[in-house]
Amino acid sequence: MSNRFLGGLFGKREDGGQGRAGSSQSKTSEDLLKEGRIPRHVAIIMDGNGRWAKARGLPRVAGHHSGMKAVKRITQAADRLGVEFLTMYAFSTENWKRPKAEVDFLMKLPQEFLSIELEDLIRNNVQVKMMGVRDLLPDFTLDAIEEAVRRTANNTGLVLNFALNYGSRMEIVEAAKTIAKRAASGELSPDDIDEQTFQQSLLSGDLPDPDLLIRTSGELRLSNFMLWQLAYSEFWFTDVYWPEFSEAHFHDAIREYQRRARRYGGI
Repeated sequence: MSNRFLGGLFGKREDGGQGRAGSSQSKTSEDLLKEGRIPRHVAIIMDGNGRWAKARGLPRVAGHHSGMKAVKRITQAADRLGVEFLTMYAFSTENWKRPKAEVDFLMKLPQEFLSIELEDLIRNNVQVKMMGVRDLLPDFTLDAIEEAVRRTANNTGLVLNFALNYGSRMEIVEAAKTIAKRAASGELSPDDIDEQTFQQSLLSGDLPDPDLLIRTSGELRLSNFMLWQLAYSEFWFTDVYWPEFSEAHFHDAIREYQRRARRYGGI
C-alpha cells in the first residue's frame, strides 16, 4: 500500500519515543494535527464493505454491518479534531440496483445505528442531518432519521450529515427545476441567477462545500457524489476497505490535507 496514502499509527510518538525537552510526555498525533489546519467539512465515500466481507468468506451484509462501526469511529475522531461538518455517503440513488436482500439490509442500518448511538450523539452535542430523496425510503428508515434530526436539531457541535438515497446529478437537475419555476413565476429574474443562487438550491444549501473528500477501497472516482460541491475540494484515496478504516487512517488524510496548498485557481 502506498505510503502516500497511509502514514504512521495513531498514537505513535513523533519524536521516536524520546520525549520532548521540558515535557514529561510527547504530543500525540491528534495534538500535532490540531496545531495545523483542520478541514471544516470532510466528505467520505464509504466504499469496500462487500469486498471486505468477501475477502473473509462472509456475506456482503456482514461488511455493511462492520462498516456501521466505522461510522461511529470516524465520527468520534472528526469531532475530537474539531471538524465542523462530516458528510457520509450512505446510500446512492444507483444503489437500488443491488439485490433486494442487500438493499433491505442497508435500509435497516440507519434504524439500528441510531437506536444504539443516538443518545451518545445527543450527549456529545452532534447534530444529525440528511440529504437525499425521502420518497422512496421505507417508513422505518425515514422515521429513524427524522427522529434523530428532530432530537439533535438544537445541538451546536459537529454536524453529521448522511447522504441517503442521494445522487448528485439528480440533485443538480432538481435545483435547476426549482430555479426555473422561480424565474417563470416572476419571483426571480434570470439575470439574477448566479452561483450562490444555484448553491442555495442544492440539498446541501445550508452546508459549506467540503474541504476534503476521502474515498476508501482503492476506487478513484466520485460515483455521482457532490459533483458541484467538490469543485475545489482536496481528494484523498486509500486502498483500505471502509470497515477497517481507522482513526489512524483518518489522521493520515488530515495530515496530507495540511500539506497541500489550496489556491482556488490563483497562484
